[in-house]
Amino acid sequence: MLPTTLDEATAALAAVPAAVPVAGGTDLMVGINSGQLRPSALVGLGRVSEIRGWQYLDGHALLGAGLTHARMGRPDFAALIPALAAASRAAGPPQVRNAGTLGGNIVSAAPTGDTLPVLAALEAGLVIAGAEGARREVPVSHLLAGVEMLRPGEIVGHVRVPLLHAPQTFLKATARTGPGRALASVAVVLDPARRGVRCAVGGVAPMPLRPLEAERWIASLIDWDGDRALNREALDAFGEYVAMACIPDPAPAEDGGETPVLPPAALHLRRTVATLARRGLGRALA
Repeated sequence: MLPTTLDEATAALAAVPAAVPVAGGTDLMVGINSGQLRPSALVGLGRVSEIRGWQYLDGHALLGAGLTHARMGRPDFAALIPALAAASRAAGPPQVRNAGTLGGNIVSAAPTGDTLPVLAALEAGLVIAGAEGARREVPVSHLLAGVEMLRPGEIVGHVRVPLLHAPQTFLKATARTGPGRALASVAVVLDPARRGVRCAVGGVAPMPLRPLEAERWIASLIDWDGDRALNREALDAFGEYVAMACIPDPAPAEDGGETPVLPPAALHLRRTVATLARRGLGRALA
C-alpha cells in the first residue's frame, strides 16, 4: 500500500491492523532479515510528502517524521537545530543516513538511536496522526519510556521541537573508528531564557537518561548575564556527576558482606560518559 497523505496511511492501517508502516526501513529490514519480524503487510510512507519537510510554528520547528538523516545533516538544518543535525550526521554509513528517517529512529526506540538523546534534551513533542484526521501530541520522553505507546492505526507524523536559538552539542563514542552504533552519546542544550542546562545520555540504558540534579547544579554555576565560561574543575565535576547519575555504583550487599564493585566494562562506560558530558558542555559554553 502506497498512500500519499497521512490520513490515507492511517486509513490503510485501520483497514489492515496487522500492517506495519515503513519509511526508510533501515531498522525494519534488520528485523525481517534476522527472522524476528514477519509483517503480513506494509504501508509505505515514501509518497507522503507532508512528512518530508519542516515548517515554523509558534517558536517551534515542526519536523516531518519522514525527514532522512541525510537531509537533517545539511547546513540549513544545522543552523536550525545544531545538535539534531550532528546526531543525524553520526547515524551510520551514507546508505543508512540516506534512507533512515527521524520517525523511524523514534518508533524503533533502540537504545543506540542517535537522535533520541537530542530529542530528550530538547524536550520535543510528538504529533501522532490517527484515523479520520485525529491528531494528538505527547512528549517524546513518554513514548521512549513506554508510557504512551502508539495505538493501533496511529503514525508519528511530526516532531515539534522548541527553537531555543542557543548553543547545543551532540557527541558520540563508538566501539570502532567511523560511524557506527553508539557505545554512549550525550546531548547538551543550553536554555538561556530559563537559565537552564539540559543533558541527555544515550546508549547506556533502554531509553535516554536525563541527569536532572546535575543539570540544576551546573546551571547554578553559570553566569547567564555575563561570560558563561566555566573552569576545568567545574566541567570535570559536571562530567562525573552525569556519569555517576547514569551508571551508579552497585548497591551495598544486604548481608553486610563485601561491597560489590562495578565491572571493568561499566567503569569504562562511566568514564566515557563523563568525558562526553564534559566536552559537550564545554563546547556549548564556548
